Amino acid sequence: MSSPEIPGRSRLTAEILIVLGLSLGASALYSIVAIVNRLTRDESLGAQTATINNSLSPRPTFDLIYQVMGVFFDLMPVALVGFLLWRATRPHLGALGLSFEKPWRDALLGLGLAAAIGIPGIGVYLGGRALGITVNVVPTALDTYWWTIPVLLLSALRAGITEEVIAIGYLYARLAQFGWGRWQIIVASALLRGSYHLYQGIGSFVGNVAMGIAFGWLYTRYGRLLPLVIAHFALDAAIFIGYPWIAGLLPQVFGNGAS
Repeated sequence: MSSPEIPGRSRLTAEILIVLGLSLGASALYSIVAIVNRLTRDESLGAQTATINNSLSPRPTFDLIYQVMGVFFDLMPVALVGFLLWRATRPHLGALGLSFEKPWRDALLGLGLAAAIGIPGIGVYLGGRALGITVNVVPTALDTYWWTIPVLLLSALRAGITEEVIAIGYLYARLAQFGWGRWQIIVASALLRGSYHLYQGIGSFVGNVAMGIAFGWLYTRYGRLLPLVIAHFALDAAIFIGYPWIAGLLPQVFGNGAS
């Protein structure tokens, strides 16, 4: 059999809900609750903070173990959708838009896309801070442990793989089987992407919806997922590692230093 079996409509609905419930859908619901919590506080949204990549234990060895375990188990939903959409013939993950025939070209495209998305993204964040609709994002200090930067890179890779494989590759494949149109899928996926970033404020929601629309258009135009994964990894790596450095240099602009 050259392609994965397409389940019936009710089974397909259940499958999508299970996959999202184990991954981005759960993150979206937690994020929605978080933004409601933030908006109903006496403190204004712009005066609040969100810490990214929190420590998981005060003991360094166990912090490292927990961090690595967290990355591993967060990738299990990706393994699940790969299993569900696996093809017997090459490219095995073609239903997800994944092939590794031209990795260098995909890498260059991904890095170029990261620059095109990331530079305006800084403006969106600063604009959201100025308008008071984005919380103050507090980065992780880079010199906490010897393994801090490698783990941050691993976390960036996890985010790039999980979000693009599920929010783009998997959802686009399954929603198309429901008969959804191109722009219906693009907008739905982009809104999901924005929703699980709501904990950072309204500005982050808007910025990530815009990113989701751009990524979705490119995916439906070219059918290649790897450049999007690489772009997302590069963006998050720059945020996780570059942001603490530049925030420390320019606290008057970014409003904080490393925590």
